[in-house]
Amino acid sequence: MTGYRKDFQDEIAAKEARKIRARRGKGRGIWFGLGMMGVIGWSVAAPALIGVLLGVWLDINYSGPVSWTLTLLLVGLAVGCLNAWYWVKKEQKEIEEENCL
Repeated sequence: MTGYRKDFQDEIAAKEARKIRARRGKGRGIWFGLGMMGVIGWSVAAPALIGVLLGVWLDINYSGPVSWTLTLLLVGLAVGCLNAWYWVKKEQKEIEEENCL
């Protein structure tokens, strides 16, 4: 009977811990997820667009054998992907820390 009681207590304690974590992380719902997708999307799109605009300006004013538009587009995408990776890692770390509490 003691083993059954211990299992029951462990199950109740685990459920209570999940409830407490859910109450603390109240703001992490569907809107949080959609907002995070927007942040990640803009963190990739903005550097790419800036690279394209700068590349077009350079191609118009300083044309040469290299397409500045394509070069700076790739640089902007790389910077944007690194930026998105940073945001995802940051949020993942916060979620892991929250789950440890």
